[in-house]
Amino acid sequence: MKSIRQIKKLKNKIVFLRVDFNVPIEKGSIKEDYKIIQALPTIRFLLRYGCRLIIATHLAEASTSKIKISTKPIAQRLSQLLDKKVNFINNCCGELVIKAVDKLKTGEILFLENLRSNKGEKENEKKLAKQLANLANLYVNDAFAVCHRNHASVSAIKKYLPAYVGLLLEKEIINLNKINKPKKPLISIIGGVKMKTKTILIKKLLKKSHRMLIGGALANNFIASHGFEVGHSIIDQDSIKIVTKLKNNAKIILPIDAIVSNRKDKSNAVAKSINKIEKNDMILDIGPKTIKLYASFIKQANTIIWNGPMGYFENEHFKHGTLAVARLIASRSTGKAFGVVGGGETVEALKITKMSEHIDWVSTGGGAMLAYLSGEKMPGLKGVCRRIPRICGV
Repeated sequence: MKSIRQIKKLKNKIVFLRVDFNVPIEKGSIKEDYKIIQALPTIRFLLRYGCRLIIATHLAEASTSKIKISTKPIAQRLSQLLDKKVNFINNCCGELVIKAVDKLKTGEILFLENLRSNKGEKENEKKLAKQLANLANLYVNDAFAVCHRNHASVSAIKKYLPAYVGLLLEKEIINLNKINKPKKPLISIIGGVKMKTKTILIKKLLKKSHRMLIGGALANNFIASHGFEVGHSIIDQDSIKIVTKLKNNAKIILPIDAIVSNRKDKSNAVAKSINKIEKNDMILDIGPKTIKLYASFIKQANTIIWNGPMGYFENEHFKHGTLAVARLIASRSTGKAFGVVGGGETVEALKITKMSEHIDWVSTGGGAMLAYLSGEKMPGLKGVCRRIPRICGV
């Protein structure tokens, strides 16, 4: 894969542009359009050269829902952002799509229906990949958030079309490589709930980090592994087995106090030292002493990576630790340190502080960012760093 900046003959080409516009939609209205806005430079770049654009994305569906989620509201929002007509078709392949593409004129856009409405997408089906590829002259991947997925529009399609990297995907690689090769000291902040999805990342970052600050339910597992009471806090027995091997690593910094509540009354929040947690308590946020401790390390950083909230931030009573960490990272970034934030809940928390613009890079990928930094296989990025070393910094 090569950057779209390197395409010599781009004028009037039909481009299949894979984006990640998997945004929250409620009753037909888009609740948050950050991912759409981030992809606008790539779209405008291609339109500037008179390309005919076929834009495709997936929308994740709830496992309990039998109703297919449509991308039509996204096409409408994109039209508003571009101040330009965006044609929508309620299918992602087939004769009607072929006819619609044939009618496209220079600088026009056709937005396809949810790719996951076709079961061949998640199965990385060659048949679907060929159908999508036959619509266009070139393939451009600007969907970093699904580059760890072995899906037809991300992986198999590259076998049938010349493939290139969009401007957003290019930026993701550049900025995440600054974490892979950090300016020291690197301070890593890891929170959230699931240990299993972050084990490889934690082990890899520990080798590069000066300190790793742990929060959220992840911290509960570490605390329990040290023999302290965690009451009714969220823990995972499988995770405790994993953290037992890591608990004595001097680089790992755990909370020294927490905001807890009685499981019967979550509004009754109090701060307690970790060694004072009782059986009926639930740990729901890091405490003020922990915030002060974590601030002392963040202020030392020249590079910062943050993934995962520090507690149950969705609740008004337990958001303060997460928001404090967000503000600390924002105040240290874009100058004194290079700061990267990623993950859906983490980005959501950052936005509450209204300090997102002070972070050097807010990744559009949650699982993809974890996979990339963990060194896992990335089907959508296969060949990128080998072909464009100046961009990737390797």
